[in-house]
Amino acid sequence: MLVVSERQTTRNDKRRLVERLLAISGRRTPQGRWRRIELTIVVLSEIKPWRYPPGFDFQYGDWLRNEFESGNFEPWPTTTNPDLSVLITMVFLGNTPLLGPSPTEIFDPVPNSDLARASAAGIDSLLDDLDSDTRNVILTLARIWSTLATGTIRSKDVAADWVLARLPEEHRLVLARARAIYLGNQEDLWDDVRPQVRHHADYVVTEIKQIGQSSF
Repeated sequence: MLVVSERQTTRNDKRRLVERLLAISGRRTPQGRWRRIELTIVVLSEIKPWRYPPGFDFQYGDWLRNEFESGNFEPWPTTTNPDLSVLITMVFLGNTPLLGPSPTEIFDPVPNSDLARASAAGIDSLLDDLDSDTRNVILTLARIWSTLATGTIRSKDVAADWVLARLPEEHRLVLARARAIYLGNQEDLWDDVRPQVRHHADYVVTEIKQIGQSSF
């Protein structure tokens, strides 16, 4: 979810958001596990007029759960995030608000050059998190490849489908598992395929860089 605010959140705002999100994100019920929540809040004046890289005010994701549970309500090292270029473009193109004005009234369109830069800017930091946040990293790499190759921004599971159709057989298992975990169809377990994870990531990064030589 992407929220646009007219002001920055206070520390108390962040604490209340974290407490409530921790309670519902990935919650287990008798009917199964709820989907994990990713929430980003941006301040309107910080993203309009558009500039790159964009900044955010607050971000929640379960990859930060340990920090949030320890009482750190601002665990991010920086409030600029190139990947917001992709998220804002997705929201702009979808133009279907959950609440409030349409995204095309709020956002400036992101230039294609910034979208291409953003798609590749986080690869090194993504790979640093490969062991600790395997599912998210593998799916994000798939979406980067899909976006740069086609110019279409897909959801993570649909991007995974696009990439799976183009992967050699030996690299499909890792992405298929990440997709199944994302959709809630499998536990987030990797020990049995851990040696294959890095080989898969290296293969996808090579494909991304080959496309990016003419795009970035």
